Amino acid sequence: MSLSDSKRAHMNALSTENGVIAAAAMDQRGSLQKPLAKAKGVDRSEVTPEMMAEFKSAVTRVLTPYASAILLDPEYGLEASRLRNEKTGLLLAYEKSGYDNTRPGRLPDLLDNVSVYRIVEWGADAVKILMHYAPNERGEINDVKKAFIERIGAECFANGIPFFLELIAYDENGGDEKGFEFAKRKPEAVTASMEEFSKAQYGVDVLKVEIPVNAAFVEGSASNAGAVAYSKQEAIEHYRAAAAATRKPFIYLSAGVENRQFIESLEMANEAGVEYSGVLCGRATWKDGMPVYAKQGVKALEDWLANEGVRNITAVNNAIRSATPWFKRLQ
Repeated sequence: MSLSDSKRAHMNALSTENGVIAAAAMDQRGSLQKPLAKAKGVDRSEVTPEMMAEFKSAVTRVLTPYASAILLDPEYGLEASRLRNEKTGLLLAYEKSGYDNTRPGRLPDLLDNVSVYRIVEWGADAVKILMHYAPNERGEINDVKKAFIERIGAECFANGIPFFLELIAYDENGGDEKGFEFAKRKPEAVTASMEEFSKAQYGVDVLKVEIPVNAAFVEGSASNAGAVAYSKQEAIEHYRAAAAATRKPFIYLSAGVENRQFIESLEMANEAGVEYSGVLCGRATWKDGMPVYAKQGVKALEDWLANEGVRNITAVNNAIRSATPWFKRLQ
């Protein structure tokens, strides 16, 4: 698969000199605002835009010296983007936080005053779209989502900027995505989604994907609480099957799990020998800093990040030392 000179230059800016994407994620909006409000004991509306921007700025300032790139959002993160380490690339989110809950199917939507052209003007090296996708969802719903991604892929192509697509599996029947029953279905959902959006018409350059198994249900894992959805060897095979479903570079997201569980999941990927190209890791690095900020302010958060946050991101960086350069799949 070939890249334009413009896209290749942006990809180089997002990765280490070895072609590995060791990126931090700080584009959370609702999933940041709600925990901050809970920790402060206030209504969600009392977490102001200024507070959101201040939190993102602290994370960016302290952690980007340890990241090849950072993902931010245009709503609260543009100020933070200017505070990143000079060698750290920038991804910007294009989608609205959450999804349209007035209609079935978790349909995505774009930020009203944002375009790929504007994302390029703001100095980004990539466009990120998060989309919930269930391969077994009703055909008319998935057809809308496929057309949505086709349009964004074309927009990114026209503006010479890489397109990172983040796929989040969900239960089309309304079940608990963190529960045992969905854990058994998750490998198939992740694999089918990766296969679908690797097709040329979508124009995706890098897939940002979930770990194909839930480590909490892997037999013998440190995260296992008792119920077993897969043996260790079955989990390894699920990693390999998902990786085999695409020829595009793909990176793993942390999906809000604890740092310890994410590291264990990456170690299983290493054991499986899959050719993933790095991570885009958010809450597994900085989530425990939210109550610190809510109760003690930004200086306490910066102190926490300088110790625990750096320790967390360093552990992730160590875990991806065997990751495969993105340019092995994109030329």
